[in-house]
Amino acid sequence: MGGAVTVKPQIRIVAIYVSVALLWVLFSDRLLLSLHLDERTLSFWHTIKGCFYVVVTGALLYWLIGRVVRRMDRLNHLLLSGNEQSLRALVSAMDVRHKETRDHSERVMRMTVALARRVGMEDDALRHVRFGALLHDIGKLALPDSVLIKPGPLTPDEMTLMRTHPALGRDLLMRTAFLRPAIDIPYSHHERWDGTGYPQGLKGEEIPLAARIFSVVDVWDALSFPRVYKPAWPEMEVVDYLRNAAGGQLDPSVVGLFLEHYDEIKAVGLEQLAVD
Repeated sequence: MGGAVTVKPQIRIVAIYVSVALLWVLFSDRLLLSLHLDERTLSFWHTIKGCFYVVVTGALLYWLIGRVVRRMDRLNHLLLSGNEQSLRALVSAMDVRHKETRDHSERVMRMTVALARRVGMEDDALRHVRFGALLHDIGKLALPDSVLIKPGPLTPDEMTLMRTHPALGRDLLMRTAFLRPAIDIPYSHHERWDGTGYPQGLKGEEIPLAARIFSVVDVWDALSFPRVYKPAWPEMEVVDYLRNAAGGQLDPSVVGLFLEHYDEIKAVGLEQLAVD
């Protein structure tokens, strides 16, 4: 047996509306005619009937369209959640390949979102921050392991190659429509407040706000956890580094906000480790 026939929402709405309209016109006209009213009174009741018809059918359309919109919102949420789960699986595999610490990308994503809320971001902007933070190093997928996980210092040529990953990440995300608004962090998180960063050498508020927020979290994470090329730093040394980097490497106002709410934001980042 074939599957059930799916009726398009717009066809269903029109069909219901036309059916209600025809039934109303047919029965209301018959009712008025059956009352044998004089012409003036009949005209008055036709006006009342028309007004009532407009109000009732307007309410009906509002309900029908609202139901369709709510259904589309649910489907969009499911699609977005599915996409996010797929991206998280990809990023988890990427962290393993890069020999990052456990939960690295998830941790910096959670902390960046928490800090972005403190800055005042919400709704779509916050969602773009979440995806951007999660995919901040997506461009490294195109780099060889000999550079990514090299335990010692990189040569000048290797450093030049490493510095291509923001542009590679931007190019990858631009191929997917729903990720295009999230490119600020992958493309600009290595810019510096003093203008000496890469790939564009942006300075101060020329750097997208999302990237400035993420950079503070990323520096904290890079210093707080061991990497293939360094051990973890003591916490107070990490905090002191952030204070000293404010105004040079990092946006001073974002650093100040991060340190003001440090315990709360750190707890958000470490909560999954506690669960595990």
